[in-house]
Amino acid sequence: MTLDRPGEGAMMLRTLTLLLFCIRLSLGMTPIVMRSQPELWIETNYPQAPWENITLWCKSPSRISSKFLLLKDKTQMTWIRPSHKTFQVSFPIGALTNSNTGLYRCCYWKETGWSEPSKVLELEAPGQLPKPIFWIQAETSPLPGCNVNILCHGWLQDLVFMLFKEGYAEPVDYQVPTGTVAIFSIANMTPESEGVYICRTHIQMLPALWSEPSNPLKLIVAGLYPKPTLTAYPGPIMAPGESLNLRCQGPIYGMTFALIRLEDLEKSFSSKRPIKNEAYFFFRALQTHDAGHYLCFYYDGSYRGSLLSNILRIWVTDTSPKTWLLAQPSPVVQMGQNVSLWCRGPVDGVGLALYKKGEDKPLQRLDATSIDDDKSFFLSNVAYSDAGIYSCHYLLSWKTSVRMTSHNTVEIVVVDKPPKPSLSAWPSTVFKLGKAITLQCPVPHPVLEFCLEWEERATSQKFSADGDFIISDVEGKGTGTYSCSCRIEAQPNIWSHRSEPLKLMGPAGFLTWNYVLNEAVRLSLIMQLVALLLVVLWIRWKCRRLRIREAWLLGTAQGVTMLFLLTALLCCAISFAGLCNGVLTEETEIIMPTPKPELWAETNFPLAPWKNLTLWCRSPSGSTKEFVLLKDGTGWIATRPASEQVRAAFPLGALTQSHAGSYHCHSWEEMAVSEPSEALELVGTDILPRPVISASPPVRGQELRIRCKGWLAGVGFALYKEGAREPVQQLGAVGREGFFTIQRMEDKHEGNYSCRTHTEKRPFKWSEPSEPLELVIKEMYPKPFFKTWASPVVTPGARVTFNCSTPHQHMSFILYKDGSEVASSDRSWASPGASAAHFLIVSVGTGDGGNYSCRYYDFSIWSEPSDPVELVVTDFYPKPTLLAQPGPVVLPGKNVTLRCQGAFQGMRFALLQEGTQVPLQFQSASGNSADFLLHAVGAEDSRNYSCVYYETTMANRGSHLSKPLMIWVTDTFPKPWLFAEPSSVVPMGQNVTLWCQGPVHGVGYILHKEIEATPVQLWGSTSNDGAFPITNISGASIGRYSCCYHPDWTSPIKIQPSNTLELIVTGLLPKPSLLAQPGPMVAPGENMTLQCQGELPDSTFVLLKKGTQEPLVQQRPVGYRADFWMPAVRNEDSGIYSCVYYLDSAPFAASNHSDFLEIWVTDKPPKPSLSAWPSTVFKLGKDITLQCRGPLPGVEFVLEHDGEEAPQQFSEDGDFVINNVEGKGIGNYSCSYRLQAYPDIWSEPSEPLELVGAAGPAAQECTVGNIVRSTLIVVVVVALGVVLAIEWKKWPRLRTRGSETDGRDQTIALEECNQEGDPGTNANSPSSISQGTSVELPVPI
Repeated sequence: MTLDRPGEGAMMLRTLTLLLFCIRLSLGMTPIVMRSQPELWIETNYPQAPWENITLWCKSPSRISSKFLLLKDKTQMTWIRPSHKTFQVSFPIGALTNSNTGLYRCCYWKETGWSEPSKVLELEAPGQLPKPIFWIQAETSPLPGCNVNILCHGWLQDLVFMLFKEGYAEPVDYQVPTGTVAIFSIANMTPESEGVYICRTHIQMLPALWSEPSNPLKLIVAGLYPKPTLTAYPGPIMAPGESLNLRCQGPIYGMTFALIRLEDLEKSFSSKRPIKNEAYFFFRALQTHDAGHYLCFYYDGSYRGSLLSNILRIWVTDTSPKTWLLAQPSPVVQMGQNVSLWCRGPVDGVGLALYKKGEDKPLQRLDATSIDDDKSFFLSNVAYSDAGIYSCHYLLSWKTSVRMTSHNTVEIVVVDKPPKPSLSAWPSTVFKLGKAITLQCPVPHPVLEFCLEWEERATSQKFSADGDFIISDVEGKGTGTYSCSCRIEAQPNIWSHRSEPLKLMGPAGFLTWNYVLNEAVRLSLIMQLVALLLVVLWIRWKCRRLRIREAWLLGTAQGVTMLFLLTALLCCAISFAGLCNGVLTEETEIIMPTPKPELWAETNFPLAPWKNLTLWCRSPSGSTKEFVLLKDGTGWIATRPASEQVRAAFPLGALTQSHAGSYHCHSWEEMAVSEPSEALELVGTDILPRPVISASPPVRGQELRIRCKGWLAGVGFALYKEGAREPVQQLGAVGREGFFTIQRMEDKHEGNYSCRTHTEKRPFKWSEPSEPLELVIKEMYPKPFFKTWASPVVTPGARVTFNCSTPHQHMSFILYKDGSEVASSDRSWASPGASAAHFLIVSVGTGDGGNYSCRYYDFSIWSEPSDPVELVVTDFYPKPTLLAQPGPVVLPGKNVTLRCQGAFQGMRFALLQEGTQVPLQFQSASGNSADFLLHAVGAEDSRNYSCVYYETTMANRGSHLSKPLMIWVTDTFPKPWLFAEPSSVVPMGQNVTLWCQGPVHGVGYILHKEIEATPVQLWGSTSNDGAFPITNISGASIGRYSCCYHPDWTSPIKIQPSNTLELIVTGLLPKPSLLAQPGPMVAPGENMTLQCQGELPDSTFVLLKKGTQEPLVQQRPVGYRADFWMPAVRNEDSGIYSCVYYLDSAPFAASNHSDFLEIWVTDKPPKPSLSAWPSTVFKLGKDITLQCRGPLPGVEFVLEHDGEEAPQQFSEDGDFVINNVEGKGIGNYSCSYRLQAYPDIWSEPSEPLELVGAAGPAAQECTVGNIVRSTLIVVVVVALGVVLAIEWKKWPRLRTRGSETDGRDQTIALEECNQEGDPGTNANSPSSISQGTSVELPVPI
């Protein structure tokens, strides 16, 4: 601020303004640094004696103008109307005389009138420099240590500016700026920085010629005293019209107390100076605009202030702020279990009460202290009486008329089993050819897992974490009746009741008829058109030859036409019934245009970008071949993009007036050109490009983000509202675009907004204002529900469906991508009563990513925009790495940080959790990594996590998904498993690998051997999955082993050992013998004993089975033999067995393997299958190969032909070649097999297979399509024949010229055929009759 004359009032006001600046900064608010007033300065061509010839210049700050006004001593002196609109004009004064001295200001003309005057320029007597002006400007550093800039305006260029402080003879700072303003910075204000400052100037060449001192400025440091406390009486929630006292109490008496509302710092400032150490600020009748965030502070007579109090939010409302209630771990509770009810709200320092529907008094209470300690309502050992609907409200201890409200209620369900879910099908319960159906099993509470059961197949089950099951109908195997169930997180071992059954219909019934009928109608329409044309041509030909009566001709044509129309009407009726073309669905395919490129500017002169400017154009599509830059829609420059970054540079160099204009770029692909980029407007040689402002439609009571795109990196942003002189918000250097936020949109925020950009450092260079953006709050429908059917993180080529739904009926829908409309769903074709639209991207490309949203409308009323869905297209950048800190195993209730490390900087990261469609968290990072915090993890957080990063400015092109990372929330490490590969029984001298594996990844393992105090080997986190190789095994390796996890971080989590593995080294003792009792083949359910006979007594015997790594069983009998009893054997017990024995004491030697013994568990070998190749129909001169296949190896096959007593052929591979010489190959065949080891046991014969042939020409293979087409042809021909026969019967038979028919009939025929003949000829005359049999006249048709 600037005061033209010094004084005590001016000093106090200036001091208090600085105090408010520092308060604003301490709250993280952006200071106001720019004014809309013009700039006034002096230029002269006599630098050593500027008063000899003076010219005053006036420059508008933001826009061109048609008139400028110069004022002297607050009266109009002169005004100038330049020949063209410009930014600045000059007012020649000439030599300075006593008549020219005084106070000067200037204005410029705006659309609404004259602007605010410039700062006051005071011209003293001749021979003196103008008196500088002095004001303060705050920087962006918060308290304590508020940084302050002091600006000194000297009016002339190339002056030396001196800063003086009271009490110091020498200047404390000096500057020689290039312009007319010097900036003196005082960093980290301390009490030593306090004092009175002035500014003076002098000419560089004449150091003895000084200006008058500026008005003094006194700086006071705030934050030197302890902060006070701010409390509300009777409470922070009050109704309009009630009274409220805010008490500010500090530790020091005699201070002045000040109260500020953060929503309006300057206007809400009020102060009191009580006798005691506290002050009361009384609101007699509260109004809604009194609500907000308040704080207080105090200061002494020298304006030394205290720290700020804690912020206190005051609510002025008829209804209390809503609270949120959440049941943990689930609202569905099994009897006898516990449940916690978490209640939270936006009001701090107020207690909460829990209510149950039907009861007046609260069940439980929580005071404010308990809420701060993160406590909750707790129901222990729940019973059926605890079931009901619960809500929570604020517990107000003072009298008020505020009504209590709750955001939601929670219904506690107490069951022995979870309630059954509901099952639905999308898009319908009827399969379409080539289409799948998604079965959805939703429940209103958290679910651990869903299960889908197919009633026609009792063993068919599918599991899902999100409740969606995709059912395809390949070969008709998807039809049937389905039901689903679930298990909740609170009781993972208890499955819910099954849902109501849902039946899916498929090609086995309705859809096959639908397809055939659709095909039939389509072909019949084509045939009807062809038949109609042929009939017309046939009638013309017949009429000329036989002179058919025209009436018969018209009747025939009418009959054929009616047949055609009836068929067309039948097709339309069928199509309306949903049989011809299928049921209409509201699914709109999104035809994506070539992705819009991005245009921006870069410079190597950040303080003066116009000195060297380069325009860059970048495309999100990897198939871009060429870029085009256009200026004002004409002229173009083409260039090839870089091979990898898909971008192109257009150097402009130093800007001149010829560069001014509007630029945009296109990207070219093989067969298409993209949409134009946003237009970049260059307006002058020393002005930044004009920014572009945009925002979504404002919604009352909701947050609104206003986007300002500035084209250059490292520029600051300012937001202006029409009618306000100062910017309403400002942002520092945040990139090429800035986002201004209106926290809660109200009527007062309506109006026209514009934005400007400026260079990063002072003195600022500003851009022109953007085009105005009008914000108007309109009455709107509620926002729709918007989601994708699958995860919004997809790979290229995936199918994505957006679902936009609303409870309102008969609405039209619009789909937006990055704020631009890409698709619409018109209600004119939507089915009646539709409340949803589905937008489909058949195959996602790399340029289809972005932020999608939708709206619906009905005539002139629109809905609020939906919540955005960020569609990320992966597989473009390298995959990131995901790490857990401190580790992947976490104690319940602790925090874990997941760090996603990418390959590029400035990306946006997304964290995904297995089983959830929507990403868990999003985070934008300036570096190449992002940290996702999982706070107070519980058992429900034990899942696989992955992450992805993507580029928001280029269609959300993303990386590959990271490798999944499993997070375990437990107090004990899962037990690992130790096994040997290829087996724990190893021959001497061979190699073996001991594998220690568990579900936890990224953690080391340690291997222990029994009787050894130290571990054998230590596996680090970079080793190969816990492998412990042992090469050239010997007797020293024999023993018992175990392993456990070995984390590389300090953790209190308990570690448990794995199973014990006994390593046996064979080849040191004679091999044993292995026998089966009663034999190697037994029926299922019978008992079997395997006897292993060794050479040494009191040994340990081990039974092995081929294909298994571990021994089946061990036994230490007394004597030389071990009997391994196998009761009630099953089919899976079939296999090849062997055994070994070894000594339990040193030298721990083991024998060789016994001879292998093959065991068969079957009463009769199962029947084989018999098939024919290439088909079961003989062709002339071709053979058929019958293939007989069985489930057992080592067998011999035999083929039998009906009618022949002896088997026809034998084969070991099951292939039999059959020829049809003299028709002897036709008939029924079957096959069977026998085991080569047991030649007397035959299997059951296979199902019979019939071979057929043709006695003559080769049989033609007919398909369903051929049969349909042939049948339709016959039907159409028969129908036409019937029509022709009916029409023929209506008229007498025609007679030709040589017949014996009465001449009268022939005369009648000629009369009717020649009724349009020569009008001069009498058809009834005898002459004409006599000559009727010999004359042929043309019959007009």
